[in-house]
Amino acid sequence: MKAIVFTEYGTPDVLKIKEVAKPTPKDNEILVKVHATPVNYGDLLARNFGNLTPSEFNMPAPLYLPSRMTFGWNKPKINILGSELAGEVEAIGKDVTKFKAGDQVFAYLGMNMGANVEYVCLSESGSVALKPANLTYEEAATLPYGTIMATSLLAKANIQRGQKVLINGASGGIGSMAVQLAKHFGAEVTGVCGTPRLEFVKSLGADKVIDYTKEDFTQNGETYDLIFDILGRSSFSRVKHSLKPNGIYLLSSFKMKALSQMLWTSLMGGKQKVICSFANETVESLEFVKKLVKEGKIKAIVDKSFPMEQAAEAHRYVEQGRKQGNVVIAIRG
Repeated sequence: MKAIVFTEYGTPDVLKIKEVAKPTPKDNEILVKVHATPVNYGDLLARNFGNLTPSEFNMPAPLYLPSRMTFGWNKPKINILGSELAGEVEAIGKDVTKFKAGDQVFAYLGMNMGANVEYVCLSESGSVALKPANLTYEEAATLPYGTIMATSLLAKANIQRGQKVLINGASGGIGSMAVQLAKHFGAEVTGVCGTPRLEFVKSLGADKVIDYTKEDFTQNGETYDLIFDILGRSSFSRVKHSLKPNGIYLLSSFKMKALSQMLWTSLMGGKQKVICSFANETVESLEFVKKLVKEGKIKAIVDKSFPMEQAAEAHRYVEQGRKQGNVVIAIRG
């Protein structure tokens, strides 16, 4: 079978189409014929992880060395990217009960990646579910990562109807899902993004959109119950005056300083809180969003699709900041 493989870190040109062995499902696994897989921030990061400096690493410093060892120090240990997919079940292991051949599924593979292939084996107990029937494979493939991250993290912030919520980084995979989920939960949502993606974030249902190249949301006098900072581009010291007295500053990417601020706000008993958290990867998140998609309350917007042979072009398109929505690699038509 064909796979998009990289054996050295670097620019999108390191991505090559190669023939690899087709996997065989274990007793508790399903074999999925992959139809589509998106290009997200994690793919770009992993492809060039060997050139990432500690200051560019969006997680606590103690995790830098273990992450480098996991991904490979000088050459990548993970050679196939892609953490999300949508496809069709081709075969099942003898102990599988949740799926059958012919089922259309969408799934999140996590840090192990491996979705940039024609076929992949997944545990039936993993983050995999029947895809929304009213979405194409390409649309469904864009949902798992943002769904799992946004649903889990917003739950930790206990988002409530009527709250004012700001999403900093509203146009990415997590941010675009967070905007839609916050609206679903009844919040008044402000999205922060760059100029090219203002209309995209508006189309997701944001009540207000701020262009960060023209306006600093921490200086406009508005206050929020929740500020969800997707990539940790701001800081508690900058946003605390933009938080209401009981406001929460929520981060999905964070460094040691943010962790210390979380500990400080917790121990000192202040009303404003910092929450730094990893998401819980559960299939329930996929089932929840599948229901909302079916009801027309969640959109999956594909900006552009590239064939498998143009994976490098897909990565370049995303890196150039041109996308308005999701960029997908079509493994099969």
